[in-house]
Amino acid sequence: MSSTSQKHRNFVGEPMGQKPVTELAGIGEALGGRLAAKGFDKAYVVLGQFLLLKMNEELFKEWLNAECGANSKQQSDCYNCLRDWCDAFL
Repeated sequence: MSSTSQKHRNFVGEPMGQKPVTELAGIGEALGGRLAAKGFDKAYVVLGQFLLLKMNEELFKEWLNAECGANSKQQSDCYNCLRDWCDAFL
């Protein structure tokens, strides 16, 4: 777990609340803007999609790539961030 970014640790370390989508690990301003333009402006909205896809890694990564063009590292960072948050809070 030591290979996670500071952004990842910050996100997983507290309740999600109203955090913007750009607080998710792997999602910067460019990807965040694309997601927000499609209605995924908050981290909890992306979490909803993650849960709808039954936390399936392959399906979530494919969805993230299709929605905002995330590359494989960005997809993995975002997936791991949401998975770890779910492990901590659900």
